[in-house]
Amino acid sequence: MSIEEGDNNVLDRFRITDRVAIVTGGAGLLGRSHAMALASAGGMVVLADLQKQAAEDVANEVRSQTGGGCLAVKADVTSAESVSALVKTTLKHYGRIDILVNNAALDPKFDPEHSGQHSNSFEDFPVEAWQRSLDVNVTGMFLCAQAVAPTMLEAGQGVIVNVSSTYGLVGPDQRLYQREGEPARYKPVTYSVAKAAVLGLTRYLATYYGNRGIRVNAITPGGVFAGHDDEFVKRYSAKTVLGRMAEKEEISSALLFLVSDASSYMTGANLVVDGGWTAW
Repeated sequence: MSIEEGDNNVLDRFRITDRVAIVTGGAGLLGRSHAMALASAGGMVVLADLQKQAAEDVANEVRSQTGGGCLAVKADVTSAESVSALVKTTLKHYGRIDILVNNAALDPKFDPEHSGQHSNSFEDFPVEAWQRSLDVNVTGMFLCAQAVAPTMLEAGQGVIVNVSSTYGLVGPDQRLYQREGEPARYKPVTYSVAKAAVLGLTRYLATYYGNRGIRVNAITPGGVFAGHDDEFVKRYSAKTVLGRMAEKEEISSALLFLVSDASSYMTGANLVVDGGWTAW
């Protein structure tokens, strides 16, 4: 008899039917993909983002494509008051919080819109930019986890997933970002430092909540293709074992594993989904 024919269908462990998930940074590329995956698996999603209209647009798309519940809420993860309001809105609307996906982050992209954010060498990096990145990428996760914990503790269960990066494990290869005949560009120091801190926060929370019903894990994505230019894709792909960048759905599928009962014996772990970038 196959597993699927038994009393416990292993695929059912990936379902999150009627569970409520807050996804911060919900209007972004991965936020949208995460929401689609969670709603498709039966979850009810709250998209938290500073850009309310963008979050509304994603929520409408999620509802129309999955038939699941999806609510957009304007929230600033660097503000304790805003995060508290997010939790209150979620509880008022859905009555529970089962999952927190700490996805919001400042990650300046290498495209014309963000080009000015990469001209600073480490020696000239502004302390204001350093502080802003830590506020969003680390303090934001701290505040969100702190805000949802009482509800999860009362329920005796909950899952928190913090999104890190390969640059939280290894240093950036700055050669990827250079272009012949153009000024030097750099992946900012703040991104690596913040994403490394995310892993420390994850381990702390996992051991702090121990056997009190709250599991806390991290997911570490590699580079996700988002319309990058051919030269960058070629350079990046050459550094991965699989020889390509990730598709957003590949990260969201791994996230679904972490928030579902399929990963019920995991806490304090870091799931690396990087195509083998850190394997050599």
